[in-house]
Amino acid sequence: QVQLVESGGGLVQAGGSLRLSCAASGSIFSFNAMGWYRQTPGKERELVARIIKGGATNYADSVKGRFTISRDNAKNTVYLQMNGLKPEDTAVYYCGAYRITTTYDEYWGQGTQVTVSS
Repeated sequence: QVQLVESGGGLVQAGGSLRLSCAASGSIFSFNAMGWYRQTPGKERELVARIIKGGATNYADSVKGRFTISRDNAKNTVYLQMNGLKPEDTAVYYCGAYRITTTYDEYWGQGTQVTVSS
């Protein structure tokens, strides 16, 4: 069973930085894509950043130029470097991944809280 474990959340002042990590229990090569998503109470989970198998990335407009997604294949870990944090970035951040073989399988971490104070 694949497990994704996030870490790195916390409380930071506006303008500060945090780096989130998502460690997978197996090879991240097996995933078609991995990404970071966030959710606030009463709202749907939204994509923040995604990296696909070939290495291409895409970002939500609200974080372009401030956040960077990357991966370390040797450590089976995906990162989200968040700079220039704003209070509106406050959310629970989830690591997600999907894999397509004969079926479509989706995996999620437990989430990590990011709180940005003004």
